[in-house]
Amino acid sequence: MTISLKLQKRLAAAVLKCGKNKVWLDPNENSEISNANSRQNIRKLVSDGLIIRKPVAVHSRARTRKNAEARRKGRHSGYGKRKGTANARMPEKILWIRRMRVLRRLLLKYRDAKKVDKHLYRELYLKCKGNVFKNKRVLMEEIHKRKAEVKRAKALADQAEARRTKNKEARRRREERLNAKNSEYLKQVEAAEAAETAQAAAPAAEKPAKKEAPAKQASAQQQAQPAAKPKTEKKQKK
Repeated sequence: MTISLKLQKRLAAAVLKCGKNKVWLDPNENSEISNANSRQNIRKLVSDGLIIRKPVAVHSRARTRKNAEARRKGRHSGYGKRKGTANARMPEKILWIRRMRVLRRLLLKYRDAKKVDKHLYRELYLKCKGNVFKNKRVLMEEIHKRKAEVKRAKALADQAEARRTKNKEARRRREERLNAKNSEYLKQVEAAEAAETAQAAAPAAEKPAKKEAPAKQASAQQQAQPAAKPKTEKKQKK
């Protein structure tokens, strides 16, 4: 006749704080275990090693980890392994959110680094929202392209400004040369006019002197003629 150890198993499960299936009773000591009818006796048997709590059963995840690693590499994902639609397996909204966060993070980093001004930042931000850039590489290419265009426009503007200043300076020097030539020419003209006026004034002063000389000669002749008449009279008297 087998001995029932149902009571001892229940008391051991209560003492060991586990289920009855986790309690191991030594089959070679059934008679001694059957005499234990209190929790204190059960504790003594546990300390003696006649009653043991079974260890936790091993539930290995090695195969699961191996399968998960293979799936991360893209294995076991063919048509036969798929249960839901493409949008159910990876929602389009999640992809959109990830892409927007990547692009906006890049724009924010460039703006903080002063690589992009606030106007270009706002323009590219709205273009990202409008689904213009499909990934970060395209956005970076657009940024470099726009910066190159701005740099080229600035270089052309600087060249045009330098050309304008150069032409302006050349015009100023030309005007200075023309003004200098004109002033020199005016001085020569004035000098020539002064010389002409001086030459014209000199003959005018000489002509009255010539007119006075015949008058003097005539008066001298008149004075000489009366003086000559008495001589003739004297000759007549003789």
